[in-house]
Amino acid sequence: MGERITSPCVGLCSTTLGDRVCRGCQRVDSEIRDWPALSGEQRQRRMVELDRLRAEVAARFLEVVDPASLEAQLQRHRIRFREDQPALSRAVELLRVGRGRIRELARYGLVSRDDEDAATLHERITTELLAAAERRQALLPDPLDPPTLEP
Repeated sequence: MGERITSPCVGLCSTTLGDRVCRGCQRVDSEIRDWPALSGEQRQRRMVELDRLRAEVAARFLEVVDPASLEAQLQRHRIRFREDQPALSRAVELLRVGRGRIRELARYGLVSRDDEDAATLHERITTELLAAAERRQALLPDPLDPPTLEP
């Protein structure tokens, strides 16, 4: 049958509220709309871009000191992640889901660069991530636009 469509969706779509960039997955509205029509290679390329964006932003605030502990906690709390997903991208998802319950970041294999709690880290990362995603949006081609032909 058809190829399985992997999606960065986390079930928190803010584009339905009028945002151009989703606060949950950082895709632009056209990426969300066109996701099923993208080839597997195009989706994979976008997943890598989104992971890189999350990791770059998270690295400003956070360090993963024990990737195995992070993965164990993600599994324990049934937080979805991909095998090929970088640890800092995974940490962003952990903070989104557990920011109100995480008391000791070290138990999750994480260290805050500014000694902030999980809720504050999540807020700061989310703010920076949204700004970075909006900058990324300006650089994206519309994947379903036909290529322009040179005369």
